[in-house]
Amino acid sequence: MPNPSRPRRVVVAMCAALALCCCTVGPDFHTPPATAPSIYTPAPQPTVTSASTGPGGAAQRFVDAQSIGGAWWRAFGSNALDRLVQQALDDSPTLVQARMKLTQAQEDHLAQAAATELPQLDAKLSVTREKVDPASFGIPNIKQPGPFTLYNASVSVSYTLDLFGANRRALEGLAAQVDYQRYELDAARSSLAGNVVTTAFRRASFARQIALTEAILDAQMQQLRITERRYALGGVSRADLLGQRTQSEQARAGLPSLRKQLAQADHQLAVYLGRAPAEPGVDNDGQGGAGAIDLDALTLPTELPLTLPSALARERPDIRASEALLHQASANVGVATANLYPQITLSGGAGTQRTSVSDLLTGINVWNIGAGLTQPIFHGGQLRAKKRSAEAAYEAALASYRQTVLQGLQEVADALRALQHDADELQARDEAGRAAHDSARIASDRYASGGISQLALLDTQRQQLQTALDRVKAQAQRYADTAALYQALGARP
Repeated sequence: MPNPSRPRRVVVAMCAALALCCCTVGPDFHTPPATAPSIYTPAPQPTVTSASTGPGGAAQRFVDAQSIGGAWWRAFGSNALDRLVQQALDDSPTLVQARMKLTQAQEDHLAQAAATELPQLDAKLSVTREKVDPASFGIPNIKQPGPFTLYNASVSVSYTLDLFGANRRALEGLAAQVDYQRYELDAARSSLAGNVVTTAFRRASFARQIALTEAILDAQMQQLRITERRYALGGVSRADLLGQRTQSEQARAGLPSLRKQLAQADHQLAVYLGRAPAEPGVDNDGQGGAGAIDLDALTLPTELPLTLPSALARERPDIRASEALLHQASANVGVATANLYPQITLSGGAGTQRTSVSDLLTGINVWNIGAGLTQPIFHGGQLRAKKRSAEAAYEAALASYRQTVLQGLQEVADALRALQHDADELQARDEAGRAAHDSARIASDRYASGGISQLALLDTQRQQLQTALDRVKAQAQRYADTAALYQALGARP
């Protein structure tokens, strides 16, 4: 007597065998361990900078922090700067592009998940006009029927069993691609904010340099006119006249370059803000934009957060993006490995074929069910070569990740040393400025009492203006390097 429970046991055994075979081959991804030292620069790492008395000359302290806060540019205390950065974040085409790439990656992941995690179900409706010759089927004595119309309505379903995780690894790789685009968007926002801030500082520096250079040129032109009168009276040689004229023309020659750089900074800011250089923007709205930023009115952040080097990989979006690419490369190794193993596809369908449309819904008269197994046997080494290629791509991605981490550490170290030396330079520029100011005051008193000529007085005033010009450059560089430190540490908008 047949045992009715035997088919059931066979089905259970087959399901158990499939469950045992269902595994995910290839490496499981783990974030590379942090191997950074405890400091960014060769010892001693700076903890505080020197200070000076002029604008932007306060001492800066580097304070240990768990993470870097957002909207870091507000630490400079400029409403005009805040508006510039906000308009850039709102309107920049660069961010629109990054957001759309993220959306594309998310939709690609959803499409792949729908195609592999669930069975594919399709409905088909067709109509054909046919004629059948019975003789072609070996029945020559039957009268040949006339043409007829065949209507077909069917539903089919298919599903590929992911026994070795090829689909799961592919989805894992697409999820890593989504992470990559998300971190790329974060990096684009961070980069845009930093570029707007540094360009605004450069613009303010160029504007001040132009004003001081024009003042220097005015003093030198006065000296030149005096020298020309003295030369006409025989009081100086032609060599002295030519020397004074050379100095005047050298000062004049510096103005076009500064004006060019000022214009280029304005054009660059316009692009960052998402508009053409000729279009009106935030600087023309009556509230003041880049043109309203005065270096002396900015607040120099005196306490700068500094995270540990080991935490930098969690803060910087470019490092996180590189890690996501490494994760994707790891998943691709799993896909290439799984392709070496068998694939089982289950399929089935049911439908109706009738010669009359009205009979289509009378019942099912066509059905099928099946299973297929594909085992690669010989592909000329193609599949194993692809697996080795994926492994090499993983090693390349790992090297790229390590290089990105090292570059991040370098940028922080560069910014720390830059701020240290910027403060020292600004201190020396302040000393030079005070000396030039005292010298100009003494020269003014001596000129009033008839002790020196107007030419000598103008020369001391020119030197004072030159020291002020040099200080503006150092001051702007200190602000720019402060912004660079925030950006290097991965501060988010």
